[in-house]
Amino acid sequence: MRKTLIVLALLASGIVVAKPTSQSGPLLRPAEDQAEAAIWASRFLTRFHYKAIPLDDAMSAKMFDAYFESLDGEKLFFLKSDVARFTAAREQLDDAIFNKDLTMPFAVFNLYLQRVAERTAYSRKLLEKPFDFSTQEIYAFDREHAEWPATTAELDDLWRKRVKNDALRLKLAGKKDDEIRKTLDKRYAGFGDRVAQINSEDVFQTFMNAYATSIEPHTNYLGPRASENFDISMRLSLEGIGAVLQREDEYTAIREIVPGGPAALSGKLKVGDRILGVGQGENGPINDVIGWRLDDVVEQIRGQKDTVVRLEVLPADGGPDAKHQTLSLVRKKVSIEEQAAKKQVIEVKEGSTLRRVGVIQLPTFYLDFDARRRGDRDYKSATRDTARLLAELKQEKVDGVVIDLRNNGGGSLSEATELTGLFIDQGPVVQVRSAQGRVESEQDHQSGMVWDGPLAVMVNRGSASASEIFAAAIQDYGRGLIIGEPTFGKGTVQMLVDLDNAAQNEKPKYGELKMTSAQFFRINGGTTQLRGVVPDIAFPDGGEAKEFGESSYPNALPWSSITPAKYEAVADLKPILPMLAARHEARTAKLKEWQYYAEDQAEVKRLRAEKTVSLNEAERRKERDEQEVRKKTRDAERAAIEKSAAAEVSIATSNAVAIAEGSTAEDGHAVAQPTSDDGLQADERSIRNQVEREKQAKQRKDVALEEAARILADEIGLIRADTKLAQQVLPQPGGKISVD
Repeated sequence: MRKTLIVLALLASGIVVAKPTSQSGPLLRPAEDQAEAAIWASRFLTRFHYKAIPLDDAMSAKMFDAYFESLDGEKLFFLKSDVARFTAAREQLDDAIFNKDLTMPFAVFNLYLQRVAERTAYSRKLLEKPFDFSTQEIYAFDREHAEWPATTAELDDLWRKRVKNDALRLKLAGKKDDEIRKTLDKRYAGFGDRVAQINSEDVFQTFMNAYATSIEPHTNYLGPRASENFDISMRLSLEGIGAVLQREDEYTAIREIVPGGPAALSGKLKVGDRILGVGQGENGPINDVIGWRLDDVVEQIRGQKDTVVRLEVLPADGGPDAKHQTLSLVRKKVSIEEQAAKKQVIEVKEGSTLRRVGVIQLPTFYLDFDARRRGDRDYKSATRDTARLLAELKQEKVDGVVIDLRNNGGGSLSEATELTGLFIDQGPVVQVRSAQGRVESEQDHQSGMVWDGPLAVMVNRGSASASEIFAAAIQDYGRGLIIGEPTFGKGTVQMLVDLDNAAQNEKPKYGELKMTSAQFFRINGGTTQLRGVVPDIAFPDGGEAKEFGESSYPNALPWSSITPAKYEAVADLKPILPMLAARHEARTAKLKEWQYYAEDQAEVKRLRAEKTVSLNEAERRKERDEQEVRKKTRDAERAAIEKSAAAEVSIATSNAVAIAEGSTAEDGHAVAQPTSDDGLQADERSIRNQVEREKQAKQRKDVALEEAARILADEIGLIRADTKLAQQVLPQPGGKISVD
């Protein structure tokens, strides 16, 4: 289920915190710059988009629906009458943009603030009396396709069940009544606080995204601050102190220290420390930042390299009245290595033979465009980092390589092309069709391969865009195995349009458009649009297709095809696939860990299909107890496996992890496994406890990756035993590729 409620997304990311608001609070109003930015955005979207659509009454109606959906997609706040109040403007939003009048979207949001305040107050009042968990009630938590509540009484009943479910989760986790009331009262008050802190820029960005995504799912408007964060994510660096920050009640707390950054080198900050104030320079005044939005605090701490920032800190181990500390740090360039390529080696034992399989995990196709344009010889690049890691793996004498692209949502198109070039000689990698219908091929022009040995690519539903370009090219060339789940299905190319450059503004104020400008096609003529890349050897999936992926968007571009590019496959994996599949199936039928993996994926699929939950304590406790028994049984069986004399697989990891202030990171590669529900949200646990939970998740055995390594090890064994088969499966020296 796609979560479209923007404030819930903001809440989950810990972005906003403020003082409680009420219906009589200050109204948000559009700024003059925003009206101008809307005009500039509409000019590009109506003229240069791959799917250019006029900004007219029909588009206005789509924008109207999308805006309400983005604010209240679960139909939890607005009444049917609230939406009807604005129906007259349904086909007038185009005129509003042309006339530079953004009154309507801001009026809707101000009403939304009022409704949030009402729901917050109602939820907190419900906590004054205990709930009866012996009754038979059902809570329908999936309201994506529900109707707007017709009356306040209907909305009250919905929220009563919602709060009752929150309380039941905590009760099942062993919390006492007083603790439950205290936890939930703080949660609901905090939610209202966070929504109240949303500002004019947030409202405008939400409205403009309602316009952009009504054209096509991957077109977005980025306000000035969002634009800066997008740039940071692409270049994997920023200038700051090197610390991950997180909300903790009304404080901004240190979640993680980046190794090698100014904060780490100072030795003066530790996880859990709370930042009370920030000052600029050696002598600038320290501004109190208690209760500030997280991104506002981040903005104060980031700054130009070699400048000084001063922090007033409340130590992690001290209470609210502990002695404050003031420290000065000199900002430096900080690399966000968490999103950089990493390697490890998996050793697979087959009888008396040991196969060493190198794994390169690539979370994104990053590229520091500005540094490369400046001629910086050390610019950050996914391809350069991968080439370096391949060279290291060669020195470590690996027999094969797995490129792990699970949950890699894409990035630079040129990086996808250049990365493919590490594994083929020369030739086309992807075909790109512009809005005018002109088709061009992105080519690998570099002779030779950095790695010409056995290769596999791991993908899942979260592998999108540039990941699909790379996986499709490897598959079309017959260069390597594709293993895992069908990919996302995004076959479009986006370009960044700097509206400030277009308007010749001296300072950033209009933001950027991430606008779909082309569609890419495989060299075989097909496209990954909607269908994605289908793996050669499929793993169990969690049933995400209806809720996550290109096919889940109602206005996604259709699948299509063009004339294939001129290319020749460098190898043919078809003869070996049945043998590999048979070995995989025979092996996993005996592997207890794989059975757990398949069961977990099936359980995830079952839970995705459920739209309701019982509010009866006895029924929920029975379900919980069954899960606990299942978990304990598994833990015991795992312990027995680990004590066995021979370990089939061992892992040697060489990972460097680094992130920067304002960022968070979670391991997206561990299989979803049911865990004990403590009833808490992430920001309700202590930072140290939350970090420890995430650390344990990262250390969890990656069953899917280990099986991918075994499959590649199977291929290595087969081709080494059969020279003729090796000549079909591996690229041959001196082989020629026909290109356009």
